[in-house]
Amino acid sequence: MEKRSGVFLVKTDWWYIERLVWLIAGTDVVLSSILTVVHHPNWAFSILFVGFCSIMVATTGFCIVGNILYFLGVRPLVPDKRTYDRGKWNGLYFMKNDEWFLERYIYVFVGVNLSISSMLARFYSPYWLYFTGFVGTATILFAFTGFCIMANFLYRLGLEPRMCRYI
Repeated sequence: MEKRSGVFLVKTDWWYIERLVWLIAGTDVVLSSILTVVHHPNWAFSILFVGFCSIMVATTGFCIVGNILYFLGVRPLVPDKRTYDRGKWNGLYFMKNDEWFLERYIYVFVGVNLSISSMLARFYSPYWLYFTGFVGTATILFAFTGFCIMANFLYRLGLEPRMCRYI
C-alpha cells in the first residue's frame, strides 16, 4: 500500500442506498445512546444490533436496511452482481464484496467498535456512550458531507476506495 495525501470524500450528489444506510444507522446510534442514558440501559442493545448489522454488511454484502431502501426504489452506488447483473436489477440488494476495499473496512471498524462500546456501556460504565455517540455523529456527518475521519485515515494508508472523489 502506498501512502497518499489529499482528502477522501464519498459522492454526495445523490442519495444512494449506502449513503442512506449511514444516515439511518448513525441516527439510530445517537438516539439509542441518548435513550440508554435517560430511559433504560437496555437501549444499548439497539447499538449492538447496528454493530452486528455493520459487520454483516462487510462480510456478506447483505444489509437489512439497504434491502428495505432497495424495495422502496432507492438504487445502490456499488451493487454486487447478485443485485445488478447484465443490465437487470434483481430481487435483493447486496453491497459489492468481491474484494476488501476501503468502505468495507469502515463497516468492520464501525461494527466492532459499536458492538464492544455498547456492551461496555451497558454492563460497565455509561461513559462509553460518549464513544458510541461520537461514532453515530461521525456517521451522520459522513452521510451529509461525504467526509469520514476513519475513511481518510484508511485512504492515506493506501486502501483503495470504491465510492469516492478526491480533493
